Amino acid sequence: MEKENNHFTGVETQSDAPRKKMVSITEAARINNVTRQAIYVAIKQRKLKAYKDTTRWTIDVEDLDAYRKQKYSRSKSIFDGELLFDNQKGFFSVNQVAKILGVPAQKIYYATRVGLLKASRKGAAWVVHTDDIQSYRELYLSRRESNTEVV
Repeated sequence: MEKENNHFTGVETQSDAPRKKMVSITEAARINNVTRQAIYVAIKQRKLKAYKDTTRWTIDVEDLDAYRKQKYSRSKSIFDGELLFDNQKGFFSVNQVAKILGVPAQKIYYATRVGLLKASRKGAAWVVHTDDIQSYRELYLSRRESNTEVV
């Protein structure tokens, strides 16, 4: 009787709809390499479509893929119409510089604050150019390494 009602009103139920690949929140979190809480938040903010079957949330794999593609990524950030951290043009974030130099990010922030490493502020982010990374490496990191070897 319920099926007839739904069919009559034009509302599709899970059984009427073509079968799609659905995953649980736990699976969605594992696939996206995030916590379950992050998935819940995305659902609540209506950034990720999800369907609730009585007590359980399920997510269509296609919706999960669409969410992953449109999700915010710092590497895709744009400032004044240009890519913020355009590695091809030699611009890097503080975290990228820290990885390149093999030092903690806080050391890079400190170096920019005291003027040892030249960086420019674009919006809320610090941007460091390759030339500045190289000169910082030569002037400060290599000097520090040679001092530690002598001691």
